[in-house]
Amino acid sequence: MTDIRPLNYAKTHFILSAPDISHLPSDSGVEVAFAGRSNAGKSSALNTLTNQKALARTSKTPGRTQLINLFQVEENCRLVDLPGYGYAQVPEAIKRKWQKSLGEYLQKRESLKGLVVLMDIRHPLKDLDQQMIEWAVSVDIPVMLLLTKADKLASGAQKKQVNMVKEAILPFQGDITVAPFSSPKRVGLEPLKQKLDEWFSQQ
Repeated sequence: MTDIRPLNYAKTHFILSAPDISHLPSDSGVEVAFAGRSNAGKSSALNTLTNQKALARTSKTPGRTQLINLFQVEENCRLVDLPGYGYAQVPEAIKRKWQKSLGEYLQKRESLKGLVVLMDIRHPLKDLDQQMIEWAVSVDIPVMLLLTKADKLASGAQKKQVNMVKEAILPFQGDITVAPFSSPKRVGLEPLKQKLDEWFSQQ
């Protein structure tokens, strides 16, 4: 059993942006990737996790982040912000290119040890979300589903959505955890940090 050491996510800093995996740094250490639809609140979650207002830029126009963005938490521990997907106002050719680079990253990057998929709690498990989960499960990458914007629902409705998602992912048969999350209310921050610490300890 590996010792799990809590990391200080507030020390996280930006390293680089890459158009595809061939431009990423050497495939060593541990990476945990964040993926989600363009409006799922991915940038807000990264900013909340690291306690920094502008680590990940929250765009008023979803779909702008077309690059893989890397952030270093500490030596050999990196967070990866994958391009947002599924936004309607992006040309089809660009969408296909993103999906190709997302798929490549998930299936070929050896240092990837965990995937956080962010979904609006009110609209979870759209087609592309399910595709991300399938990709990860197919290469034995554990997944944490963060149901964002949980503050938009009353606690009863929140629980109902969490249970519905837990039920819906059973057929995937992967290592998948589900947690509600709210950036403004900082709900779900501790479970997220614990999961990341667990993944980053696999060095």
